Amino acid sequence: MVERYAREEMKRLWTQEARYSAWLEVEKAVVKAWNKLGLIPDEDAKKIIENAKFDVKRIDEIEAVTKHDLIAFTTSVAESLGDESRWFHYGMTSSDTVDTAVALQMRDSLKIIIKDVEMVMESVKKRAIEHKYTLMVGRSHGIHGEPITFGLVLAVWYDELKRHLRNLKETLEVISVGQISGAMGNFVHAPLELEEIACAELGLKPAPVSNQVIQRDRYARLASALALLASSIEKFAVQVRHWQRTEVYEAEEFFAKGQKGSSAMPHKRNPILTENITGLARIIRAYVIPAMENVALWHERDISHSSTERFWLPDSFITSDFMLHRFNGVISKLVIYPENMMKNLNKTGGLVFSQRVLLELPKKGLKREDAYRLVQRNAMRVWEEIQKGKDPVNKNGESLFLEYLLNDEELRKYLSEDEIKEMFDYDYYTKNVDKIFQRVFGE
Repeated sequence: MVERYAREEMKRLWTQEARYSAWLEVEKAVVKAWNKLGLIPDEDAKKIIENAKFDVKRIDEIEAVTKHDLIAFTTSVAESLGDESRWFHYGMTSSDTVDTAVALQMRDSLKIIIKDVEMVMESVKKRAIEHKYTLMVGRSHGIHGEPITFGLVLAVWYDELKRHLRNLKETLEVISVGQISGAMGNFVHAPLELEEIACAELGLKPAPVSNQVIQRDRYARLASALALLASSIEKFAVQVRHWQRTEVYEAEEFFAKGQKGSSAMPHKRNPILTENITGLARIIRAYVIPAMENVALWHERDISHSSTERFWLPDSFITSDFMLHRFNGVISKLVIYPENMMKNLNKTGGLVFSQRVLLELPKKGLKREDAYRLVQRNAMRVWEEIQKGKDPVNKNGESLFLEYLLNDEELRKYLSEDEIKEMFDYDYYTKNVDKIFQRVFGE
């Protein structure tokens, strides 16, 4: 964990204190379950529930000798109890405690991530509605395509986040399982009812079957869900970074009073937040590999998974939480420049209307190949002349592409002046925005 990228709400769920607290919560739930089943006397159960505690420093001291963290924990807790300590961890194996406790940590952490995603979705939705009809150029391969709106770009983001939210909620169900099934998962020393009662106490479902551990495909799904989410957030961040480029300058991260962009160049306003998001996403994705490799353990269990999970579980949650809050700040305060969007849209002298012209010609009886040739011939001329410095708009205020089409005698055999001019209408490209928004936002 890097403190720089950790928020307190999430970080506190993954401290050493929190880890042992989760262990103790599981152990107490099992004591209560044994008591309900008639094994542990009421008085002993009451003493354990009320008095059992641990000391992190003492656990470290014991583990230095035992080389076993769970035994060090149970020994420390036993020192806080009397004769009733004989019932503590009764009929359990280490993974019963550890894996069930980790399920509690994962569950509570994933609930925070889900809340974070809902927060980001609300911010994206707000900006999408705000810029529902803000025209900009759509790009493929980084090259101008056709007119779209900034609101449509954000609608795509929102819809993508909806899929992640659904995936995370389903993943929450997958990971919210516990086990109290004994050393080999055969329930020889504890009945199935014990597990059912203890898990109900903890708000978990019992794993239908386990060996000595909760199966790590569940954890791998979690790692994958967080990595997919991170990849989408990075995708959005990369868009912002492109928009902020000096040559584009259609939007930029909010630049606070007193903020500095460069130690050498006082004029700099850099997209540092979204660049940081790209870096964080790389780290979150990197944890998918160890999570996947943890699925294949030897027979009923080994501990090759244990060391990696001490890294990737807390770090994935803590970093994802930070990244989502950082991105929420970016999108909610993103500075939008509609005038520059329109300036860029007009930069190619009307070439963004080429497909509409192309699609009208077959209606007039022209073969599509011939239509394409006619339109491309004029488009390439515009490209070349603009690159040589020619103004994309002529003295009459007409785009260069419109001028050339109007003067193309072969094309004019099929399209009148009014018909051609009618095709250079930006409103044509926003006619379905309302319907698309209804699909995405339901309003």
